[in-house]
Amino acid sequence: MLDPIIFGLMIGAFLFCTGLLIVIIKKNAIFVMIGIELMLNGANVNLVVFSGSDPNIQGQLMGIFVVVLAAAESVVALAIMLNIFRHFQTLDLNSLKKLKH
Repeated sequence: MLDPIIFGLMIGAFLFCTGLLIVIIKKNAIFVMIGIELMLNGANVNLVVFSGSDPNIQGQLMGIFVVVLAAAESVVALAIMLNIFRHFQTLDLNSLKKLKH
């Protein structure tokens, strides 16, 4: 039987590694953003798991901060991707190596 802390850490590590794999493999900007969100969620799961043994609830507060930060990052990234798509008509990262058109 697995300890709940170890099980939570394994889930967090799995989410982080999956997000990292997506960022490395995929070439579409939307998928890269999804991978970054998975990495943030993996770190967030670890914060919440460690906060179970913290009487000051600092890990849960940091978890809420990470969720708010991830939402703000998503809004900014989607706005940037929308402008890139309007200008270049693609979101393929290999074709966006040159910023001049």
